[in-house]
Amino acid sequence: MLNYYRYINLFFSFHWKRIFMAIFCFALFSSCNKQNNHPHFKIGFSQCVGADLWRRTMLEEMRIELSLHPGIEFVYKDADNNSAVQIRQVKQLLDDDIDLLIISPNEARPLTPIVEEAFSKGIPVIVIDRKTSSNFYTAYVGSNNYEIGKLAGDYLGRTVKTNASVMEILGLPGSSPTIERQKGFSDALKKYPNLHLDKQLYCNWLKDTTKKKLLQISAELKNIDIVFAHNDMMALGAKEVFKSLNLDRNMKFIGVDASPGTGGGLQLIAGKQLNASMLYPTGGKEAIRTAFSILNKTSFNKESIQPTLVIDSSNVQLMQIQWNRISSQQNDIERQQSLLAEQQKVYNSQRVILNIIVITMVVAIVFGGLAFFLLNENRKTNKKLEAKNYEILSQRNQLIEMSAKAEVATEAKLNFFTNISHEFRTPLTLILLPLEDLIAQIKTDSVQSKNLKLIHKNVIRLLRYVNQLIEYRKIEYDKLKIRATENNLVPFVKEIVSSFNDMAVKNNINLQFTSFTNSIMIWFDVNMLDKVIFNLLSNAFKFTKNNGLIKISIKKPQEADEIIIEVEDNGIGMTEESVLHAFDMFYQADSYSFKGSGLGLSLSKEFMNLHKGSLKVKSKKGQGTTFTINLRTGDSHLLEDEKYTHKGQIENIYEQEKIYNITLEDLPIQLNKPAGGVIKEQSILIIEDNTDLLAYLTSKFETDYEVFATTNGNDGFNLAFEKIPDIIISDVVLPELSGKEITNKLKTDIRTSHIPIILLTAKGSLEQQIEGIRNKADVYIVKPFNFDYLLENVRNLLNNRQLLKEHYSSEYPGGNKVPVSKKLDKKFLNEFSGIVEANLSNEKFTVDDICKNIGISRIQLYRKVKALLGCSITDYILSRRLQKAKYLLLNEDLSIAEVTYQTGFSSPTYFSTVFKGKYGCTPSDFKKNNINQS
Repeated sequence: MLNYYRYINLFFSFHWKRIFMAIFCFALFSSCNKQNNHPHFKIGFSQCVGADLWRRTMLEEMRIELSLHPGIEFVYKDADNNSAVQIRQVKQLLDDDIDLLIISPNEARPLTPIVEEAFSKGIPVIVIDRKTSSNFYTAYVGSNNYEIGKLAGDYLGRTVKTNASVMEILGLPGSSPTIERQKGFSDALKKYPNLHLDKQLYCNWLKDTTKKKLLQISAELKNIDIVFAHNDMMALGAKEVFKSLNLDRNMKFIGVDASPGTGGGLQLIAGKQLNASMLYPTGGKEAIRTAFSILNKTSFNKESIQPTLVIDSSNVQLMQIQWNRISSQQNDIERQQSLLAEQQKVYNSQRVILNIIVITMVVAIVFGGLAFFLLNENRKTNKKLEAKNYEILSQRNQLIEMSAKAEVATEAKLNFFTNISHEFRTPLTLILLPLEDLIAQIKTDSVQSKNLKLIHKNVIRLLRYVNQLIEYRKIEYDKLKIRATENNLVPFVKEIVSSFNDMAVKNNINLQFTSFTNSIMIWFDVNMLDKVIFNLLSNAFKFTKNNGLIKISIKKPQEADEIIIEVEDNGIGMTEESVLHAFDMFYQADSYSFKGSGLGLSLSKEFMNLHKGSLKVKSKKGQGTTFTINLRTGDSHLLEDEKYTHKGQIENIYEQEKIYNITLEDLPIQLNKPAGGVIKEQSILIIEDNTDLLAYLTSKFETDYEVFATTNGNDGFNLAFEKIPDIIISDVVLPELSGKEITNKLKTDIRTSHIPIILLTAKGSLEQQIEGIRNKADVYIVKPFNFDYLLENVRNLLNNRQLLKEHYSSEYPGGNKVPVSKKLDKKFLNEFSGIVEANLSNEKFTVDDICKNIGISRIQLYRKVKALLGCSITDYILSRRLQKAKYLLLNEDLSIAEVTYQTGFSSPTYFSTVFKGKYGCTPSDFKKNNINQS
């Protein structure tokens, strides 16, 4: 009950701040969301140069128009009259994910590729003022520069009636305004013979450049009557130069732009510094309007040409008044927008406060109702908890009673298991004694002697497992005590190592023993430490391949009261998971690394704990394993009843398992046939890691079959491809590659899919047998098995394979005489026979052509066809050609020569010879006899 209240209080104290914070954020978001109804766009503007008044006016017009559209992000870039800089700036704008690009190109050709790139990426592009060299843009906003030039020429033609020399000051070479204005001006002057275009000068749109270049040619300026400049600034620069040279007399200075504002063309005309200017609208406002039409997907003009007119003393005052009025209205708009923004902020803050108040009231009502509901639920819960507590107490008492009964039952089972293990030792001893007498009486090289030695070896192994179980039970009940004596550790370990010398020589393993000194007196139980070291060495030999290395070393760390014994190998190693569970009782890893009873290492660990020492392991998969034994020096760590003053001896009796049975000879495995032996018609590949079982199976099968044998999964897999046996018998748990993996790989490869596979395993559950069949095994046999049962399975699988051969190699194969059991084999045979049928008329058709089509080697093709069809490829092709020839002779009106070439024979003579050899008559006789019979 108290816990329940505590939980409720903790819930509210922990969460109330989060709840109110969420409410506040929701109110703030809802109020802010109201003012963000306008769509948000990002517009980039790249201008070739922004320093002159006309382009500043363009930018100002854009900003005025943008002020009417809130929520727009406007990014401006000024290239300072440099095309390379402008290209880089446009690329940066494209990388910033702009929604639309407005560009005023510095030069037409250099800027064309980057404009086309933006257009190809799906970004709308508005070209303003100056065009590029292609039509790959969304819209163009600007004046007709040709008309501006033409308008200037017509204006001079109307106002100047006498002969006059004209000088034209042009803008940037290669820019579209310069080219078009020059052409329009030139075409207009052609109509007026009294006007002569005597001088042209490129000044890059700049006043200072104009003045500098005019001063350089001052001697050529004396006869100039009229100056037409492509913008007002260059016209003003020309005015100042001519005035400084006292050449301005009654000259006319005409410009282009007529920009408003201080220093603009309108002011210059009003101040009589220029005679006239061609109005060149910036198009800034129109560009922004076109941009919004594009972004909002409404209609727009691809070419938006701005109107132009001549501004001179007759209309300049009117234009200035209009511009001043527009500026005043813009200031009023900006002031109104500022006031609206302030009002919007006040409205938003008030809305947030109102939302918080309303939501707080709602939450307060909800919490009040929740509190009332919880009080009612709390009363109901109290009653339920009381009933539950009573039930739990009752169940607890029952569990205690059941646990006591289970402990008694478990103890009875373990006692029975221990007692029956003791009983096993007597019959095993009675088996061993007469068995050793029989071995001594029978000839060493006889089959009976080999079988008896195999029995003897495995009886001792069984006795060892029984003794390990008994010792482990003694440790569990603290009944196993160490009998430590002081002994010289070096010769003790050296004697155990020497017992493995024969095995090391036999397997070509480099067995090394080293010690930092020849005499180390230390207290230990001779029998226990003997079993520990022997078990570690046995594991090292079991998991170290031929030509490997095993090192046993005795060390003493500096300033440490302990002795270290290391057993190191460069074998297959263990996984990290196997290392963690290496000393767990009955633990067996899924891999080969820990195949066995699962008691040896666990028992060794317990023996070292009884010595107040330790046993540790370090291992890495594929790199080897190191076991480390730590023994304490002196005897202070031992109890008085654990120390014995007399020297211990290793008991050499059956109760000590005959621990040095490692010198027993393994049964020889004959992998190759003896010279001059009879070659068997069928072959078997046996893959089994237990050498005794492998030798036994080899000896039993080699009388009737050619046997290939190996103890390694990877070697067996390679042998299957090398030998292409008729059948494979494999254990499931193997080093490097398991039997299931071998089966799955062989059955899914077209080269070996036809080979029947029998899996042998000690895992006998129904689920494990089903899993084996799922891995495409033909038969799954559980150990221990009857050899006759295994033999009959082998014969049955080979007989089924023979039926398959007869089905496909029959001279007249029927429709579905014998079903093909394996899809991959059926696919191969269909593909193989299809290739042969398609090339029967091809005289140059060879086995290499089949290999190339199917995608396997020549030797693998020969072996697979031989295994499935029981004949060679050449015989099969010849048989199919003769069958087709018979069909053509019976059903087609063809000559013998025509049949010859349609069935791929080189000549009619050769065809007749082969046909007669097969059917006992010539093709012509065969055709005549069958026609007469019909």
